[in-house]
Amino acid sequence: MRTREGGRIVVDEAVVIARVRAGEPEAYAELVRAHTGIAIRAAKALGAGADAEDVVQQAFIKAYCSLGRFRDGAAFKPWLLSIVANETRNTVRTAVRQRTLAGREAALVEAEPLIPESADPAHAALEIERRVALLAALDQLSEDHRLVVTYRYLLEMDEPETAQALGWPRGTVKSRLNRALRKLGRLLPDFEPRGGGGPREGEPEREESRGRMESGEGERSRDRQESREGGDEHG
Repeated sequence: MRTREGGRIVVDEAVVIARVRAGEPEAYAELVRAHTGIAIRAAKALGAGADAEDVVQQAFIKAYCSLGRFRDGAAFKPWLLSIVANETRNTVRTAVRQRTLAGREAALVEAEPLIPESADPAHAALEIERRVALLAALDQLSEDHRLVVTYRYLLEMDEPETAQALGWPRGTVKSRLNRALRKLGRLLPDFEPRGGGGPREGEPEREESRGRMESGEGERSRDRQESREGGDEHG
């Protein structure tokens, strides 16, 4: 079942999944059509590069084979993107490829234009320049921080979707996102993520100084602590 919403075709995922489980596998094509765009954007943003389409195809196959274990009432998109992320990691690890900034930027533009064609050329050029700078800064973050910023802002997923896609408690998403945004704020002073969540104006200088002094091991230790503290947050 499909309806139109703001010019987009919206699929009633629960109905489609029920049809597939009831022995109508061809209905799965509706989910594929609805989510291919964002799945490719996710794969390329996470480093799949030229292999993104193959990664997404494999992710859709694995998702189809796992529909029997899909939890009723859950959202399909973040569940699918968690599979895309796993497939991307496997592909990059197997091929021992380094992600390229230019490839990821081009991928985001190709898969789903983020700048209207009617935009002022100077404004469009500035937006592209800012996105390139953002992706370069993301490469300087830890993997967890890069993932949470990618899902929340490059893929424009909300907090519950991000938590589901990454398999983290929502408290962990919040704390890692806040630290990632503080670091981006130091790398990119003009960075202002849509939807808020970044460092507040006038934030005490001691927070920034402490952030500069943090070692990689200290950060990993805090992330493990976050996971323990957020273990009961699943709603």
